[in-house]
Amino acid sequence: MSMVDAGRPPHLFWTLTEGRAVFELGAFRLFGRMMRNLPRGDGHPVLVLPGFMASDRSTRPMRSLLNDLGYDARPWGLGQNVRFNAEREEAMSLTLSRLHEESGEAVSIIGWSLGGVFARELAKQHPDKVRQVITLGSPISGDRNHSSARHVFEAINGKATEPEMAGRYQSLNHAPPVPTTSIFTRTDGIVSWQGSLQHRHNAHADVENIEVPASHVGLGVNPLVMVIIADRLAQTEGEWTPFDPSGWRSLAYKLHH
Repeated sequence: MSMVDAGRPPHLFWTLTEGRAVFELGAFRLFGRMMRNLPRGDGHPVLVLPGFMASDRSTRPMRSLLNDLGYDARPWGLGQNVRFNAEREEAMSLTLSRLHEESGEAVSIIGWSLGGVFARELAKQHPDKVRQVITLGSPISGDRNHSSARHVFEAINGKATEPEMAGRYQSLNHAPPVPTTSIFTRTDGIVSWQGSLQHRHNAHADVENIEVPASHVGLGVNPLVMVIIADRLAQTEGEWTPFDPSGWRSLAYKLHH
């Protein structure tokens, strides 16, 4: 993954306090019934990709909520997100193509952490099959130094993976050519928040960065994140507009350009 600016991993304090995610999961369960009143979906498919070292089990609460809201939320079905090679890359593309063909509709992709990197690259390779991309605390800058998990990732996959050596995954900081939302938190203990920002000079008009109060591990179950996801997915295809942080939302969210 190409190097851009010299990044730094999150402060150790935030890494050591990632256990606060248990409270976010508790809030998800507490407000579960209330979240069913979020904007309803139109039934289009939503592919959810887990983070590094995680599996579909981690995204089950989010997918369950999205199904309750009327979407066809699907797991990636590729086991634990650990090793990245050409075979795994092809499997993700096949999953996307299958969902697109079965539904006859463009697929929204939600990627948590490393899963968000994959979501963006899938959209770059298959823009005709992707409706929008939403990433959660994803290291999209192209600089692995922004992640505290860099050394573990490289110990498993090497410093250069097969897709990178083949000339792909070289411009991670460039936004995919579809509506793109990056959700991040300044208190992220795994990926520094600067590494999750989509900068305008590498993007088009339909991109946004939304800051939320959350931990990295809790992003996929944080009720405030679910509000954003439901709002973004509920938009009519082809009529994407930026997230509106007015009203009570101004107390919880902050937009970054």
